[in-house]
Amino acid sequence: MESVRLIDEWPVDDAATAVVAADGSVLGRHGDTARKFRLASVSKPLTAYAALIAVEEGVVELDTPAGPEGSTVRHLLAHTSGLAFDAHKAMAAPGTRRLYSNAGFEQLADALAEHSGIPFAQYQAEALFTPLGMTSTALDGSPASGAVSTVDDLVAFAAELQAPKLLDPATVAAATDVVFPGLSGVLPGFGHQKPNDWGLGFEIRDHKSPHWTGARSSPRTFGHFGQSGTFLWVDPDAGAACVALTDRAFGPWAAEVWPRYTDAVLADLGA
Repeated sequence: MESVRLIDEWPVDDAATAVVAADGSVLGRHGDTARKFRLASVSKPLTAYAALIAVEEGVVELDTPAGPEGSTVRHLLAHTSGLAFDAHKAMAAPGTRRLYSNAGFEQLADALAEHSGIPFAQYQAEALFTPLGMTSTALDGSPASGAVSTVDDLVAFAAELQAPKLLDPATVAAATDVVFPGLSGVLPGFGHQKPNDWGLGFEIRDHKSPHWTGARSSPRTFGHFGQSGTFLWVDPDAGAACVALTDRAFGPWAAEVWPRYTDAVLADLGA
């Protein structure tokens, strides 16, 4: 795929990328895909997936109380617990607003640790990273933003998202469909979105504008981007996923080049 070479034009010191087909094969890669990068909020889908594994293992249920009063695991995953962005403080009643919250993912991890009796980072490593062979991935800090990984490892995760082996495919389908539909909110870096659709730990593209994916991206596209200049998306209609990691913090540069890159990738795929 020639499109993957577009990352050479990005205003960053280091970048790596890969495009992954629905069957897990790598359709294209470029850059040092074994280099470790800080993921920032691309950590959240990894945390969410570990939480969904915990649900299937019976450690918790989606309706298990967690977070502020009236909130559940489901609310925390969907950014509807009412918690503030970075403060462990309730700003709204659960289920009434889409308030993107790092604190919510920290309280989610705390709840999982409490119910499992295992520190969250250990549970995540044993339940997710080790089975997928993600040997260069680790949670080094907040479960909302502290993971470190490589493109090569995230290729394995992108393959899992498209053809789940650790979860029932129905669980992944439910997690990547809209939860608490119709709620508005701010998509960090891209302003107020009405609605601001999310699944369980995954942002849903839907018809948001502006957005960090491309004009060619289907409404069913889901994924996440991080303030460290990172993203992972899966477009079920295109039958592919894309990972890109950089060493430059998110800013106007990313909002400009990421959608153009995504459109080039999708054009290469004939999507």
